[in-house]
Amino acid sequence: MPLKLGVLGIDHGHIFGMLSNMKAQGCTCDTYWTDGAAVTEAKFNTVFPDVAKTEDRRRILDDPDIAMVLISAVPADRAQLAIEAMEAGKDVMVDKPGCTTFDQLSAIKEVQRRTGRIWTVNFSERFEVAAVTRAEELVFAGAIGRVVQTVGLGPHKQNLATRPDWYFKRERFGGILCDIGSHQIDQFLHFTGSTSAEIVHALVENTTMPDHPEFEDFGEIVLKSDGGHGYIRVDWFTPNGLPTWGDGRLFLQGTEGQIELRKYTDIGRPHVTNSLYLVNGERNELIPCEDAGLPYFPRLVADVQDRTETAVGQAHTFTTTELAIRAQMIAGEGPAC
Repeated sequence: MPLKLGVLGIDHGHIFGMLSNMKAQGCTCDTYWTDGAAVTEAKFNTVFPDVAKTEDRRRILDDPDIAMVLISAVPADRAQLAIEAMEAGKDVMVDKPGCTTFDQLSAIKEVQRRTGRIWTVNFSERFEVAAVTRAEELVFAGAIGRVVQTVGLGPHKQNLATRPDWYFKRERFGGILCDIGSHQIDQFLHFTGSTSAEIVHALVENTTMPDHPEFEDFGEIVLKSDGGHGYIRVDWFTPNGLPTWGDGRLFLQGTEGQIELRKYTDIGRPHVTNSLYLVNGERNELIPCEDAGLPYFPRLVADVQDRTETAVGQAHTFTTTELAIRAQMIAGEGPAC
């Protein structure tokens, strides 16, 4: 029987990937709720014309047929919505950041453990990128030996004309490291096989938006764990000449080789996505990734149905979220906890 979904909050555009990829697995969805006006709403209604809006989110929470709720509300509001959903017996997929403070994370952990529901954060820079799937296959097959360092770059275009007010209020968006940085922390933990890490350095700045003093357009993190080292740079400096929203890249340094992923474009040649470059003792090549797939989504459907944990470990999701919040706090710009 197809998995039935509900949607709570469409404030961030990541809801399109979340819902589209779940529907591609045969899931159904007929109802969404969002708190007030969302800049994504006109597009959402066009892309998903069969998903009707409800003014009362209890219609979703109280529907016994809905097994999982997708949440892409304003970041500061996601924790409470996830808690309500888990208390109502629903599993939860939430857009990153899954929450923005340690108090929120503590409450989520308590409810998740008590209810046994799934609380998963859709780290789309890993889960929605076929090149990362192919990199995972290569790394775990030993193509570059043990990964000893990751470098994750997450640049973005500002696109100010389409940004709602909450994007510029630190308490609402959570900070650049808590938000965008969580993608790269997830990948660092995953590829180095780390279950914990130390934030060695964290910094945020606002260098281009004096009219929005709470905004952060640059951030960096240095990580260290028993598994390896990591450097993260996230920013809002991508120029308009790039044919996509950002030149996101991931570098994996292994003991016997290296991998570079140019996820969303490749500068200097016609626009192409999912480029993976591998160099090791025998190979020096560009590897195609079109057929690699996105296993997070079918595995998550199976986890909901079978009460398993194959898509991503719950402990991993908690650790990634905790480190993102901690980095934001160390940088001195996090919301009150």
